[in-house]
Amino acid sequence: MMLCEQARRSAYAALTCVSLTALATGALAHDGGLTGKIGEARFEVTCTPEAQATFNHAVALLHSFWFTPARKAFEDVAKQDPSCAMAHWGVAMVARANPLASAPTAKAMTEGLAAIERAQSIGGKSQSERDYIEALAQFYRDYDKKDHRTRVVAHEQAMEKLASTYPDDREAAIFYALALNIAASPADKTYGNQLRAGKLLEKVFVEQPQHPGVAHYLIHTYDYPPIANQGLDAAKRYASIAPDSPHALHMPSHVFTRLGYWEESVSSNRTSAEVVKKELASSNPMLMGPEALHAQDYMVYAHLQLGQEAEAKRVLDEIRARDNVDAGNHLAASYALAAIPARYALERHRWDEAARLEVPKVAGFSWSNFPQSEAVVHFAKGLGAAHTGDVAAAKASGERLKQLHDALVSMKQGYWAGQVGIQAKAVAAWTALAEGRKNEAVALMREAADLESATDKHIVTPGHIVPARELLGFMLLETGQPALALAEFEKSQAVEPNRFHGFAGAARAAELAGAQEKAKAHYAKLLEVSAKADAERPEVKAARVVLNQ
Repeated sequence: MMLCEQARRSAYAALTCVSLTALATGALAHDGGLTGKIGEARFEVTCTPEAQATFNHAVALLHSFWFTPARKAFEDVAKQDPSCAMAHWGVAMVARANPLASAPTAKAMTEGLAAIERAQSIGGKSQSERDYIEALAQFYRDYDKKDHRTRVVAHEQAMEKLASTYPDDREAAIFYALALNIAASPADKTYGNQLRAGKLLEKVFVEQPQHPGVAHYLIHTYDYPPIANQGLDAAKRYASIAPDSPHALHMPSHVFTRLGYWEESVSSNRTSAEVVKKELASSNPMLMGPEALHAQDYMVYAHLQLGQEAEAKRVLDEIRARDNVDAGNHLAASYALAAIPARYALERHRWDEAARLEVPKVAGFSWSNFPQSEAVVHFAKGLGAAHTGDVAAAKASGERLKQLHDALVSMKQGYWAGQVGIQAKAVAAWTALAEGRKNEAVALMREAADLESATDKHIVTPGHIVPARELLGFMLLETGQPALALAEFEKSQAVEPNRFHGFAGAARAAELAGAQEKAKAHYAKLLEVSAKADAERPEVKAARVVLNQ
């Protein structure tokens, strides 16, 4: 369903104002000092007044996942007051990086364990400090013997106990809410953990409306289709709470994307990417890091839904022209590098381009660390090959997807193994169709769609590279089943609203099924979403013909 235009204008105006302010001031807190507009966090610890002020600043940075300056600020606390054990707790929190995205690297786990052991050695000066340190130790202790999921749940349980022991400690409630989100199962369609987290955070947001962590974690909490609208208030406010934080500028687009606010998503991510590049310019003006790449993936996705091919191509060309892309050891960066060219080909239905895609070459980066990212390329290649009739190439892509699936299984990354398995099934479906096995093709594609519906997309991506149910809709169209296709397109749009091809596919299916009023309604929405397109897509031309009759 298209969102209220007045609400869209309100969100867009607020976001644009914040975006312009952030770019104009360029007041980045990269030195770890007490400068920059990053929101307000009050976390009382037993240390000197100077160290307390720095600690609050460090916590505010941590809550917006601005890890480099946050780590420096926590290290400054340790220098200002060597007896402050919580300074080292902060360093250990930073070592987890984005705990919602992926497990920390082995190096990060080693550093985090050392920091938490240092905190234990110094000793918290209050029972609550000792409890905070012990709760985080649950995540790091025996990491070489216990799997990531086990330690995540242990930390969540420890934070639940801490939050209930200190009901007046708002930071305990906030960090417990974060722990609930980290531990949430992607297969839990009741969103139990998320709704519990939301209840905690909403209460604190009333009391502390300028707290960056509350706004940030509310967005993550509601980053799911059935509850996304509940995150809209936090999405509108977060960028104004912490306008100097690149992540705060990007995060609203998670909710905007869920709701189909494409223009707002473009604005949010363009500003975030520019602020990151400005921050890095002093050290290396050619460097494009993970935060910028992640924002640009969201931005390209939004541009393509608006029919803005030239704008999407501009971002793609910028990435390809950079010799110094810093993918580091980041899932979000590797995923963006694979996803952006795949999206550009697939969202335009340029199957020939998709079939020619190759895994990007990035200096110093090993794709073997991220099979789920490499899989994006082979998924696109396989779909492209199948659509262009190159069955051998499609089968080769399918085989590579199976290998990557097996690699993820051996790496104990069950969620991602499942997602790559869905991609492999979709490629197998279109390969079967290319070989004329229509019934088998539809059955496989329906299986893929149902499997995808049973889980949720990961936070590293704005959306599935192509929704499996949308692919099912197009396959049903190709096999002469428009009424069934229409039902699948409408189901897909209920989960991923305002997608260009969701409207285009539904309109064409309705037209062929003889549902002319539905066809006109979907075509009208297609024209609405593509009103600022920079290319005349064939689907838009078809919409104009039908609506002008």
